Amino acid sequence: MRYIIILFFAFIISNQILSQENKEVFMNNMYKDVNYLASDKLKGRKTGTKGEKKAAKYIKRKFKEYGLEAKGSCDYYQKFQGKINYHQTSEIQKGFNVIGFCDNNQDNTIIIGAHYDHIGLGEAGSLHVGENEIHNGADDNASGVSILLNLANKLCDNQLYNYLFIAFSGEEEGLLGSSYFAKNPTIDLSKVKFMLNFDMVGRLNEKKELAINGTGTCQKWEDLLKKSNDFNLKLITSESGVGPSDHTSFYWQNIPSIHFFTGQHSDYHKPSDDIEKINFEGMYLILSFVTKIIEQSYYISDFDFQETTNNNTQTPKFNVTLGIMPDYLYDGIGLRIDGVTKEKTAFKFGVKKGDVILEVGDIEIKDIMDYMKALGLFKKGDKTNLKVKRGEMIIELAITFL
Repeated sequence: MRYIIILFFAFIISNQILSQENKEVFMNNMYKDVNYLASDKLKGRKTGTKGEKKAAKYIKRKFKEYGLEAKGSCDYYQKFQGKINYHQTSEIQKGFNVIGFCDNNQDNTIIIGAHYDHIGLGEAGSLHVGENEIHNGADDNASGVSILLNLANKLCDNQLYNYLFIAFSGEEEGLLGSSYFAKNPTIDLSKVKFMLNFDMVGRLNEKKELAINGTGTCQKWEDLLKKSNDFNLKLITSESGVGPSDHTSFYWQNIPSIHFFTGQHSDYHKPSDDIEKINFEGMYLILSFVTKIIEQSYYISDFDFQETTNNNTQTPKFNVTLGIMPDYLYDGIGLRIDGVTKEKTAFKFGVKKGDVILEVGDIEIKDIMDYMKALGLFKKGDKTNLKVKRGEMIIELAITFL
């Protein structure tokens, strides 16, 4: 009996050691992925540049290493064309999606996607003030590509589904690559059970807050996510299937689609979005969570698509901005500020990071849509009051839109 007990505990310890070794392997792989994709040698991976092509070759090499078969229109690549923006001009350029397939001869396929392009030297879309610099995009979106690649590695032995892995380009220019694939698929989309999109997943915070957008695209998402969350993640969900990332392209094809996102930050679209700020422990946690989601989803047969109320399709037009970065993980009343851009209206008139906007003029702000609608009422030079909550205090600030 004593011998059996000893063997039992030896088995448990052995499994723990193997689990730790497995974790270290994946975290080391994730570091290598981000380290290369977010390196200066790729010069920001802007669609249509040599940096984009180098990134595409790296992803193709990893797909081959993990045993995925080519599923592009030409080898692993799917070429598309689109308008690429620069400072004052735009040009028609070629971009490339990179597509690999794990065919397990199953009835259902899961699509796993992440965009690998970024904004280059900040020629368009940068929030950086100053001379052009390389925008490496470690979080946006080398982190998402690394999750995609490591899922490709992790799911190779998982026979529950077929898996299609797509690294999109042209996302920063308006979802060009994912939109092209959705309209020119290289597999039968009627066999797709759902789509998982990873965009900016490298900054999991101490509270382990993970935003998941698109949960209204299937009524089973919320319950599935809760049942799979053995990792003490604080899930912040939103229902709309439409948003500024590649899951949107699949929503329009009536495919249940969700987007994983660890939140906005002050380095967004700036040269400071670099590897030293990536939380690789957090990325491994997300990798494990997603693996559990896929495993648990196998037991749900009626994973049917449903339309959502898409506020993003009715986004108000506005001519002014405060120059703030919303905290997309905030789930309280009002709009919490995660960053303030220097020399913009909010900065000039004393708005601070962490403030919660409650009113703009006479408009009560309950969420980001209220905020955007309020901005649509003003033009440059207009004066109004801004009511914010700062800690426990309510403060009114007189501002002039610059």
